[in-house]
Amino acid sequence: MNRMAFLDMVAASEIGPALLAASDNGYNVLVGSTAARPKLFVGYLDHPRVMVDLGNGLRSTAAGRYQLLSRYFDYYKNLLKLADFGHASQDAIALQQIKERGALPDIDAGDLETAIRKVRNIWASMPGAGYGQHENTLARLEGYYRDAGGSLA
Repeated sequence: MNRMAFLDMVAASEIGPALLAASDNGYNVLVGSTAARPKLFVGYLDHPRVMVDLGNGLRSTAAGRYQLLSRYFDYYKNLLKLADFGHASQDAIALQQIKERGALPDIDAGDLETAIRKVRNIWASMPGAGYGQHENTLARLEGYYRDAGGSLA
């Protein structure tokens, strides 16, 4: 239960609840989308591989519920033997990234703060990520996590 709640929290942090509701629960969202102006892709056979100009010289291919870059999709597709960029594949990649940072035991134990600290370099919206983009507070993330059914230690 905590793992799925953590994934829901990441999606809410990266995309926001309004855009999650305006899309296929975030699975088809391109970077730069807003709830008022969603940029959605169609089909899950492959990562959409759309380069989006975000302004100020920033460009990105981030897409999906966890805003994965296309170059990382290729790596994880091979590693995890994934057939597509569908819901289960996106979830599997996010869980693998979390596992690689050693945060799964923290999530299972309900130690949200430690888990977030370990994965913050993956997602720019995490507190302390340091990418110069909007970062959510720990309190906001805890709210998303609890709303998704996560339990804390």
